[in-house]
Amino acid sequence: MNRRDFIKTSGFALMFAGLAGKAEIIMTDNNTLKQTKKIEHRNLGGLNVSAIGLGCLPMVGYYGGKYDKNEMIALIRRAYEKGVTFFDTAEVYGPYTSETWVGEALKPVRGQVKIATKFGFGVEEGQPTALNSEPKHIRRAVEGSLKRLQTDYIDLLYQHRVDPKIPMEDVAGTVKELIQEGKVLHFGLSEASAKSIRKAHAVCPVSVVQSEYSLIWREPETKIFPTLEELGIGLVPYCPLGRALLTGVITKDSRFEKTDRRATLPMFTPEALEHNMEIVKLVKKWARRKNVTPAQYALVWMLSEKPWIAPIPSTTNPEHLDDFLGAADVRMSTDELKEFEKDYSKIHLVGHRADPFTESQIDK
Repeated sequence: MNRRDFIKTSGFALMFAGLAGKAEIIMTDNNTLKQTKKIEHRNLGGLNVSAIGLGCLPMVGYYGGKYDKNEMIALIRRAYEKGVTFFDTAEVYGPYTSETWVGEALKPVRGQVKIATKFGFGVEEGQPTALNSEPKHIRRAVEGSLKRLQTDYIDLLYQHRVDPKIPMEDVAGTVKELIQEGKVLHFGLSEASAKSIRKAHAVCPVSVVQSEYSLIWREPETKIFPTLEELGIGLVPYCPLGRALLTGVITKDSRFEKTDRRATLPMFTPEALEHNMEIVKLVKKWARRKNVTPAQYALVWMLSEKPWIAPIPSTTNPEHLDDFLGAADVRMSTDELKEFEKDYSKIHLVGHRADPFTESQIDK
C-alpha cells in the first residue's frame, strides 16, 4: 500500500546532556508514571530531547494490522518510563488518531516531554494525499493539533513535505508568527532539500530536519548533512531500522500483505530482498561484536555518527520497544566506525526506498 492509498483507507477515506539515573515520580490524577531511567539527551538546534525518540505512525496501521487504543497508550507511557522524552506524530496519521492517542498518553507528563507533530497535507479539505502548506491551512492544522494533543503549545512543528506551490518564505513566516504567539516552540522540516532548508532558516530558525535515514538509505549524508552541520540543525531520522529489515526479522522469503506499506517499496520486492540480505548479515556480524541485538546496532551506528542525530524508531510491540531502547547506552569508537565503513563499502543495495507517488512529493 502506498502513502496515498494508506491515507485514503485509514481515515478520511484514511549535544549530549544526559546520564543514566533515577528520575522523580510524577503523580497526576491518581495515576503514577515513574520514569525509571534517564537516557542520554541531545541538543537539536536548541531542542533538548532523548537520544532515541518514539515514532507513533505504525500505531494507526501503516504496516497493516489494527491496534487497540489502550494498548498503544500504554506503549507510549512505557517508552516514557524507560527514558524517552521525544514523541513524533502528525495530523495525517490516522488521520488524527495518532495525535489523539499521543495527547492522551502524555497528558500526565506534558511538561517532561517533547512532542513533535506535522502539517502539510490537505486533511481538513478532504484531500489527505495532496500537499497543502497555505498559511491559513497551517493555522487551522495547528489549532486542530493543539486540541487533539491536549496542550497549549507544540514543542516541534514540522512542515511534513515541502509544498512547491507555496514559497518557503511564506511557510517559515507563518510558523515564526506561531512561535511569537507561543503556540509553537521550534520549527522543523521533513524531507527537505538543502536549498529549502536554507530558505526557511533565513526567515525562521530551523531546529530540526526529519528524513528517512538508515543503513539502507544514506543519501542524506551527501544531500543535507553539510547544511545541517553548518547551520547547527539537528537530524531526526525516521525508519532508522530500515522498516525492520535491519532487525533481522525479515528474510529473503518474506512477503508483505497489500495493507503493509512495504508491499509497494522497490527495496522490498522478492528480487531486492534476496540481494539485500548482505546488509542484514553485516549488521548481525557487528551486533555480535558489540554484544547487542541487530536492531540496537542499527541505532548504535547512527548515534555514534553525529551528536546531533536523534532517531525515532517506531513499534507497536512492547518487547521491540525495550529492545531498541537498549541502544541508548552503547557507542562505537572512531576506529570502529572506520572499520565498519570498509565492510559496508563492499555491499551494493538494490531497490529504491519509495514508491513513485511518495517520491514525487519529496523535495529535491
